[in-house]
Amino acid sequence: MTVLGVDIGGTKIAAGVVADNAEVLRTVTVPTRASEGYEVSIGQVYKAVEECLDGDVAAIGICSPGPLNPKTGVVLHTPNLPWRNVPLAELVGQRFHLPCKVDNDANAAGLAEALFGAARGYSSVFYVTLSTGIGTGIVLDRKIYHGKNGFAAEGGHVTVDYRSPLVCNCGNIGCIEAYSSGTAIEKRFGVRAEELARGVEAGDPTALQRLDEICLALGAWLGSMISLLDPDVIVIGGGVARIGDPLFERLRRITPTRTINPFAADTPIVPAALGDNVGILGAAALVLA
Repeated sequence: MTVLGVDIGGTKIAAGVVADNAEVLRTVTVPTRASEGYEVSIGQVYKAVEECLDGDVAAIGICSPGPLNPKTGVVLHTPNLPWRNVPLAELVGQRFHLPCKVDNDANAAGLAEALFGAARGYSSVFYVTLSTGIGTGIVLDRKIYHGKNGFAAEGGHVTVDYRSPLVCNCGNIGCIEAYSSGTAIEKRFGVRAEELARGVEAGDPTALQRLDEICLALGAWLGSMISLLDPDVIVIGGGVARIGDPLFERLRRITPTRTINPFAADTPIVPAALGDNVGILGAAALVLA
């Protein structure tokens, strides 16, 4: 069986035909053209699907920016797209006469890592993407945990300091996203995550001190996630995770000291495995699981 995975971003839309063994058979990328309004940008979604679709595709999965309701497939609104209350799953499903599911990118990526990547073979997975923001997903027995209203696993907006001077983009104060995301690194330290990574690799003392601060917050937060979820594995992806071993070594050392769970040191904290195809694979996973 093959399915179509569609990854919608603010600047581009990537679609790919994916086999059930996670092989990406072909891909298409088109610009989102978000600044041109709803009709144009939704048309670009249709264009990406049309250019990639063939008669063997059995279903379509879409990961979209949110907030959205994965149970209904409705995109409520999103800062990077001129969309409000768009019934995306229904629109795409009816247009192409195929089953269609929609979810946010972190949930979809976590499911893909559970099915095909670094968390394959584990029952309970906590997925983290350290990127422009911090997104998370909870996967239990190959199924995304959505919660009552479809808004579970917004782990990036868990407060780590309720008296913090740092205001998150969500409007709350003290979210982990305001401390350790790519955007937070640039705001707090005046460097992009890529520059920080180069400084860490070169052994620059300032870069190493900044990484220690970032990881202290992340480790405390991950310790709390282990106290709450006791997952089989934690998988971390995204641009900030490309710092690599220095980041993961610190997280593996700090995290077990910040949880009541006596088995936390045995919880693997591993890098994501699916790389640049994670968006397409994540979207495909929604209809392959």
